[in-house]
Amino acid sequence: MPHPQRSVPQSALADLADIPATSRWARSGTTRLHVLDYGGAGPALLMLPGITSPAVTMDFVARELTDLVRPLVVDVRGRGLSDGGGAYRLEDYAEDTEAVVAGLGLHRPLLFGHSMGARIVAAVAARGKVATAGSVLADPPMSGPGRAAYPTRLAAFLDQLAQAERGTDADEVAASWPRWPRREQELRARWLASCERRAITATHEGFETEDFFDWWPAVAGPATLLYGADSPVVTADGVAEARALLPSAAFAAVPDAGHMIFWDNPPAALAALRAALRPMTA
Repeated sequence: MPHPQRSVPQSALADLADIPATSRWARSGTTRLHVLDYGGAGPALLMLPGITSPAVTMDFVARELTDLVRPLVVDVRGRGLSDGGGAYRLEDYAEDTEAVVAGLGLHRPLLFGHSMGARIVAAVAARGKVATAGSVLADPPMSGPGRAAYPTRLAAFLDQLAQAERGTDADEVAASWPRWPRREQELRARWLASCERRAITATHEGFETEDFFDWWPAVAGPATLLYGADSPVVTADGVAEARALLPSAAFAAVPDAGHMIFWDNPPAALAALRAALRPMTA
């Protein structure tokens, strides 16, 4: 039996009416990419979410940054309103990000990514195909060949996707993510079905087959790595390896937070992100 197609219900599209951002579009080859542009007089900050996080789910982060930067949150390919299909390697995601920078005419943007998005930021900053002013990476998966497996099994992601495809609600989301603010549970319930099953599967496979540390030492420009103090994804050993491989980078632990640092402890995570961005905007 074929799997359900990606869907965005009317209730999800209506969320965009409450978001203080403008929809922008860019093309990466034939792939159309949707971006939420929050405006602001500061430098552009291109924001890249995680494996099952459409752009709208980072609204609560973006709207708190407009006094400092101009946040633009990308629906990464296969999520939200962006096209799916094609390949889902880190370099494919990096090419999409570079296409957004060029297509929207962003001059030396700052880069910020969480989880999968942080891995993409590392690849973009290391490739050097577009000029950037600095990078903030939040809890990047440090798994890869010969390393410990990514701690969340693929089956867990696919089970949650199946719930969304048949119709879920914030209460059911809360069973998996009990610490999240209620609004974020509601947004996930409405938007998760917009994620392509193959995008999730291929990206999770990439967590095991593509090594973050192949890119991290070559990250150019100012860089900060944020991580949850209780994260199973960025361990003490991972932090030590990251420090040794890129001594110029700054590091900050977010207290009382696991991998989903902005959802687990929003005030502390936002404060850490602002502290990382502030010297990059000077």
